Amino acid sequence: MPDPDILVAGEALVDFLPDQSGPLQDVEGFSRRAGGAPANVAIALARLGEWPWFLSNLSTDAFGEFLADTLATEGITDRFLTRDQEHRTTLAFVAHDADADRSFSFYRTATADQHIDPGVVDDDALVTVSWVVLGGVALASEPARSRLLDFTERAREHGCTIVLDPNRRPELWADTATYERVLGDALALTDVCKVSEEDLAGTRFADEPPDALLDAGPHTVVSTRGADGARVVADGGAPWGPAEYEHGGYAVEPTDTTGAGDAFLAGVLYGLANGERLDETLAFADAVAALTTTEQGAIAALPDHEAVAAFRADSE
Repeated sequence: MPDPDILVAGEALVDFLPDQSGPLQDVEGFSRRAGGAPANVAIALARLGEWPWFLSNLSTDAFGEFLADTLATEGITDRFLTRDQEHRTTLAFVAHDADADRSFSFYRTATADQHIDPGVVDDDALVTVSWVVLGGVALASEPARSRLLDFTERAREHGCTIVLDPNRRPELWADTATYERVLGDALALTDVCKVSEEDLAGTRFADEPPDALLDAGPHTVVSTRGADGARVVADGGAPWGPAEYEHGGYAVEPTDTTGAGDAFLAGVLYGLANGERLDETLAFADAVAALTTTEQGAIAALPDHEAVAAFRADSE
């Protein structure tokens, strides 16, 4: 198998999913699932047949062993996975409302994912990589923030296309001003940004259409709209040229929306890495995301390419 064309960088953590909807104080039981947006993206890509590198730092505690086993089972190589005896695994407790939308409560004090070491990725590896994907949660704290931004600059010097998912979790940031500053720093290094309305709330971009992000660095912005689908806009600096497309999404009965945005991003990456048209890429990504909402847990529901093709054939 040739070296991967995509490198995903960021956290792997453990989600605890509730056995009922409603506020956390009313939930009596949870099920354990591997999670973390970048880990979800990496596994989703592997399920689609586009095996990536995954750059992260895992604790050697019991939850870290669980994550390492999960990644290995999904075929994710451990070449750029470091192990950490000093820090524990981040835990996230999920609450669902009646529409299967979710909120998170994080336990993330001095955890392993805050100590990702991009120094393990040598320049020879970056020569073979075309796409570097950066998750926003890892940018919420040091030393991971500075390390990953420095790594992004190094990847750009090697000609890699940088893809950013801000994936904002307000409870992990000191304040909105810090988030906006770091987001601006990251956007200046970004070529393709996948963004949601929640990612921009309270920032200088909040009252602007997502297209305004084109002026901050990216040449392509993909904005998600939940059940209403997604939109992509690219300017003249994009290798696929200026373009604008919308897709209305697919009608499904959602069980759990955890990881839907990650699945969508994996679909976008798959399409772009394989030279698909932007409109086809958007439709494919919406289908991957829709299928992911039909089962509980971010990873368990991730589809393979055949499932996506069958779903689209039945839906269009």
